[in-house]
Amino acid sequence: MISNIEQEFEAIADTWSPRVVADVNGQCVKLAKLKGEFVWHDHADEDELFFVVKGELTIRYRDREDAVLKAGDLHVVPKGVQHNPIAQDECWVMLFEPAETKHTGDVIVEGTKSAAQQRAHLQTETLQSNGA
Repeated sequence: MISNIEQEFEAIADTWSPRVVADVNGQCVKLAKLKGEFVWHDHADEDELFFVVKGELTIRYRDREDAVLKAGDLHVVPKGVQHNPIAQDECWVMLFEPAETKHTGDVIVEGTKSAAQQRAHLQTETLQSNGA
């Protein structure tokens, strides 16, 4: 399967709504458009890697200095650490995290999407490419 990052980002309609674009050894590669403030959360058992493709992202922390990322920067949020991503303007990010990682941790908000919802388009694309 070949994915074009620009086309994948163009297919994302909602902010803070990750889209799985690939699976690698039990890890998901996700893309998301971010804008505004998200929600304070953590991932108790998983680190989370943010790679900024376009724009600027601030990851706020309760117990340490904020991380300010620009296009081309990457940052790992350690497991169990409370954080809150904020993007003043639209920001495109690529995330690397285990397949079971909930994008809002144990916090449920209006935009929370299950792992199945984040990858639903993959099943549709597979069916279409198989002629179904």
